[in-house]
Amino acid sequence: MRTVSFDFETAEARFKVLINHEEQYSIWPADLEVPGGWTETGVCASKAECDAYLEETWTDMRPKSLRIALDGK
Repeated sequence: MRTVSFDFETAEARFKVLINHEEQYSIWPADLEVPGGWTETGVCASKAECDAYLEETWTDMRPKSLRIALDGK
């Protein structure tokens, strides 16, 4: 198994914003392969920029299936 060391706090670190089938988001180191079940959103930026994108975009943290069950949307 490969061990990866990554410093999330450096200004040079770049991340991808990922989304899964439940429309939940995650940030992921840009130089690592995207894990199964996740798709790139097209955002690749610093952690702070990714966090700002998520704050603006991910306004309802409930999984999509729960939103549909409760709200019909």
